[in-house]
Amino acid sequence: MSSLIVEGGHRLQGNISPQGAKNEALEVICATLLTPERVVISNLPDIADVRNLISLIEEMGVETEHIDNNTVSFSAKEIDTEYLYSEQFRKKAQSLRGSVMIVGPLLARFGKAILPKPGGDKIGRRRLDTHFWGWQKLGAEFEYDELGKYYNITAPNGLKGCYMLLDEASVTGTANIIMAAVLASGVTTIYNAACEPYIQQLCKMLVRMGAKITGIGSNLLTICGVDYLGGTDHKMLPDMIEVGSFIGVAAMTGSDIVLENVGIDDLGIMPECFRRLGVNMEVEGDNIHVRQDEIYAIDSFMDGSIMTFSDAPWPGLSPDLLSIFLVVATQAKGSVLIHQKMFESRLFFVDKLIDMGAKIILCDPHRAAVIGAGKFHCLHSTNMVSPDIRAGIAMLIAALGARGTSRIQNINQIDRGYERIDERLNKLGAHIIRSEE
Repeated sequence: MSSLIVEGGHRLQGNISPQGAKNEALEVICATLLTPERVVISNLPDIADVRNLISLIEEMGVETEHIDNNTVSFSAKEIDTEYLYSEQFRKKAQSLRGSVMIVGPLLARFGKAILPKPGGDKIGRRRLDTHFWGWQKLGAEFEYDELGKYYNITAPNGLKGCYMLLDEASVTGTANIIMAAVLASGVTTIYNAACEPYIQQLCKMLVRMGAKITGIGSNLLTICGVDYLGGTDHKMLPDMIEVGSFIGVAAMTGSDIVLENVGIDDLGIMPECFRRLGVNMEVEGDNIHVRQDEIYAIDSFMDGSIMTFSDAPWPGLSPDLLSIFLVVATQAKGSVLIHQKMFESRLFFVDKLIDMGAKIILCDPHRAAVIGAGKFHCLHSTNMVSPDIRAGIAMLIAALGARGTSRIQNINQIDRGYERIDERLNKLGAHIIRSEE
């Protein structure tokens, strides 16, 4: 098991650029299955989840060419749909949660797909009802194979457009339904659709391929099905979660860091939320300058009540950022309530922060109260095991701001979402050693 050995207490300085967006990457890579023509995607992050998804669709028959480390061309001329029924496919798909998003494109283009139970972070129940319900509304049928533990999904009469009101604004669910609907006959209307920048990016890419989609950027999408989609070039957005992670690193270590080319127009409420946490940051064009501060103080509401940060559908705060806000608050002056509404296991890593000296009360699986120490390096080092991507990066941020040397195990979880994180932070002055055990 690989580990990161982190010597905390060092202030960082310099410039850093975020990688391409992980969540967008998984969507647009799957969208290449919708056309036999060449699709070129640039600004792809070189991370484990992306590499594994590319490997999966290559085994399905997609031809790829790695133009450089972050640019790949895809050509899905011939897909071996029989491979979907193999044990090899099921095992590989089960290890990667992003594999669920190949179903929409396969249903749209070939009228059939296989869905094993996908893998991913262990952060609580992550239901797929929205995906299933949307496909069923379009005409898909499901048969569960008890022996193989997978769903056989078919569209025997083709997919047909319809009106649907989603039970939740699921990002991956919306993406999957969109990709199924673009080749369905007739008109599909999706209300309560997710409207995150990554969904907007997917829609814009599909429009360039020939899809007819209106309402992009809103929660009401109208899709007129077409018979054929062609190739395109697509450049991905910067990863807003990595932007938030680097702001957290700068705040936690009292550092002076410039984040370059962050895609400021697509960050939503996140910069303002960091300011309410007390982080001293300025927007300079498309850059964010986090300035060195002696301490930062958490804001309070106008009536004097405790500041609360909770996740919400876009343009609200992403649930992927709350673990970062929580760990940064441990060194701030003041108190804050972190309310993780979506996933019931994402806050369980706080026991390690408590072991490091943080003053945190885990109220229930969804809420944690943090009483900030009001000084840097108030935490002390410890050994930790990363349970998922976002908890892992929060642990790394905590270790960077703590006194002494910490060890974080199971860092393959961090590698799933962050490209060469140790190397990039070391260039800013961090002291991180990767240990292969």
